[in-house]
Amino acid sequence: MAHVPTVATTELELLTFRQALEAANTPSEEYDIQKWLYAPNFYSEYRYLLGTRGKNPLICIGINPSTAKPDALDNTLKSVERIALGNGFDSFLMFNVYAQRATSPDDMEKVYNPALHRENLTAFRYILSISDKPAVWAAWGAIIEKRPYLPDCVRDLVRAGEEFGASWYCAGAITKKGHPHHPLYLRKDEKLRPFDVKAYLETL
Repeated sequence: MAHVPTVATTELELLTFRQALEAANTPSEEYDIQKWLYAPNFYSEYRYLLGTRGKNPLICIGINPSTAKPDALDNTLKSVERIALGNGFDSFLMFNVYAQRATSPDDMEKVYNPALHRENLTAFRYILSISDKPAVWAAWGAIIEKRPYLPDCVRDLVRAGEEFGASWYCAGAITKKGHPHHPLYLRKDEKLRPFDVKAYLETL
């Protein structure tokens, strides 16, 4: 079932990422917290993070979350997990340029919520901090063009990545405009390769 936003995120009482993380580390009847990292730890209009726990995670960045949750991955997340394991990582962490849930990017809010973006950045810095050498897979595709605020959100993520010495990767064909391929429709044995994210930012 598709997720269509029911309210602007500015009208929500957002959990901070730290609050969401604390809840995500609290035992749940819904899923195994030893396996999954899910923040917030309930289905809502936004999601900071969904992934599996491990010592060597691949951080994948899409545009925005859809309906996936622990033990109920959508096809995009299934592909992310498969590519992560196939490239030698023991886990994956699905992150997004913007945290609002919307199965169709056309339903994303037209004006971004600074508070949501700020907490999303906090989430990104957290997942960068849990790896000695964070590996980030740029995987947002041409959907980055859907909203004018998305490129600036990416720039903030790149700056955060620099603070933690992140290495950037892509997988599959780059679009004519230089956008990194979305996780769907990749070969099962697709290999990650280095992605010059700074050069990419100059084209946005």
